[in-house]
Amino acid sequence: MPRDDLYRVEARGTSAACRSDEPWIHRFWHSRDVRNRIRLIELADAERLTELLIGSREYLAPWEPHRAEDYFTVEGQRLVVEQALARHARGEVVPWVILDEGGDVAGRLTLSDVVRGPFLSCHMGYWVGVDQAGRGLATHATEAAVAAAFGNLGLHRIQAGTLVDNVASQRVLEKTGFELIGLAPRYLRIADAWRDHLLFQRINDDC
Repeated sequence: MPRDDLYRVEARGTSAACRSDEPWIHRFWHSRDVRNRIRLIELADAERLTELLIGSREYLAPWEPHRAEDYFTVEGQRLVVEQALARHARGEVVPWVILDEGGDVAGRLTLSDVVRGPFLSCHMGYWVGVDQAGRGLATHATEAAVAAAFGNLGLHRIQAGTLVDNVASQRVLEKTGFELIGLAPRYLRIADAWRDHLLFQRINDDC
């Protein structure tokens, strides 16, 4: 992916008007608050993502769906990235990598199920590696993603879900302005079991 296509993120508080039929936007502006926290995923990230996933496999396992063994290979991650970029080109997802303080890939954050028309909504999910956890990277990345979603993407709403016992992710969402909206019983199959999830949302008040 050419470097021109790296995402630039608008500052919080500069939300664009919500748009139900706007063509897919590929450029954002840097802000002082969130610059360099996320960027569009690239095929070249597959090796680093594989390294993170192997090193964090036990750490992430309780929070993730069951993964086939090839998911933890460079070839498997290349396929994951290729599929994400194909869906991005169709306007369905925004697949970012999370960057640490030095600009190295520390995890992933994705806006998925992007719906326009009267809904103007998406789902958000993320993960960071075990050695990157607890450093505020997920919080900064979420702030950046919200700025992008409510900025040039012109969305009205972001939804995120966490396992009931995933207190760390709940704190990230609360710190970044998400509100708890309810409990979804047996919502997702995680670690080979249907698990209840707490659902959160953030609304674009300028929309």
